[in-house]
Amino acid sequence: MPVRRLPVRPDLTQLRHQARDLLRAVRAREPAALELFREWNPDVTPEGARLADAQHTLARSYGAPNWTRVVQCCELIDAIWDDDADTVRRIVSAHPQLLHENAGIGNRNWGPPLSYAANLGRDGIIRLLHGLGARDLEFAIDRAILQSRVGTAALLYEMMGRPAPPDDAFGGAAYTLSVPGTEFLFGLGARVRFEDGHQSAPVETAIGSDSRNPEAKRRILALYAEHGYEYPDTPIMAFHRGRFDLLEAHLRKDPGLIGRRFAIDEIFPTEVGCRHTRHECMGTPVDGGTLLHLAVYWDELDMAEWLLARGADVNAGTALEPDGFGGHTPLFNAVVSQAGFWMNYTKGWTRRPEDARFAELLLDHGADPNARASIRMRLGSGHGDPRLREFPDVTPLAWARRFGGDTLPGSKHSEALFVNHAAVRVLEARGGRG
Repeated sequence: MPVRRLPVRPDLTQLRHQARDLLRAVRAREPAALELFREWNPDVTPEGARLADAQHTLARSYGAPNWTRVVQCCELIDAIWDDDADTVRRIVSAHPQLLHENAGIGNRNWGPPLSYAANLGRDGIIRLLHGLGARDLEFAIDRAILQSRVGTAALLYEMMGRPAPPDDAFGGAAYTLSVPGTEFLFGLGARVRFEDGHQSAPVETAIGSDSRNPEAKRRILALYAEHGYEYPDTPIMAFHRGRFDLLEAHLRKDPGLIGRRFAIDEIFPTEVGCRHTRHECMGTPVDGGTLLHLAVYWDELDMAEWLLARGADVNAGTALEPDGFGGHTPLFNAVVSQAGFWMNYTKGWTRRPEDARFAELLLDHGADPNARASIRMRLGSGHGDPRLREFPDVTPLAWARRFGGDTLPGSKHSEALFVNHAAVRVLEARGGRG
């Protein structure tokens, strides 16, 4: 059984409730609870289990050696969020090994306490922890940059002795689409083009990011260009850069561009380092889609409006595979999407407000709410259950409902997170079935 991850800011009260629920479940001999005890606390029998046993089992399942470590984790993280330097000092002074362990135990993304503080811009706590012996400055500055905490990044840069930025410095800022972080790195002298003529920028990371912020993506790609990066002159790169002028020029040369279907290696251009497999997606696949599919997938409303004004067909389906899979219209992308994920995901993040802008726009332009297609897809690495799945003969509503309910037991995330429930309600109100 894989180790589970605590959320970015674990709630000790909630974890105590989880332990009590686990105790009740194991005493009732529920299969999942029995399996958890067999894996992490095998010497305890259901009839002999106590609350301390359930707490220990739960702690082990989260990668902690014991329940005490979970309590320390929650109290330390709360103190960092609250900018409570006295509590941080008390906990770390009593348990100095915590300086070098991940604050979130099995959740390694935010790093040890100093790096965790860098994510939040807690400069006073950073100075305190550094004085107590924390040395994870390099990881911490990367976290500050990708979180757009440029003041904190500047502090860490001075603590590090003002080193030259590494050649791969831009990756974190590209993933989170941090314009301030990217600008900060250029200010330190980071480069995307080198003396020998080769260029290196994480264009593929900005394009493949699970963030949905078109303005930031375009600005980061523009910053790379301003500092010497040269892009291939293709319609897809014009799309990703938000260069409507270049798209217009491509359209003049190729009037059929609006309706053209693009292969996955074009959508995620190999020329700039992208490596994307067929059927891989965040939500609804885009392989074989038109530019309008891409606009919905990347949450680019202005691009969708521009394409519709130039005659894009809202009912054009993606390219069909030999066995008939494919053919879904952009409306399918509007109901299951990465943008929908951010409307539903709340673990340590501010939930994005619900909206159904794309569903409404497409329906207003004549999209068929009951179009049918057969979808073959897999979620990308790190975004959920990666198995190849097939959903034959579904409408947009049926696609949302079937995919949203297709979660394996024990999965890190529920597929329902990708469902845009506001779009579902709009489809229901406008005649959608499924």
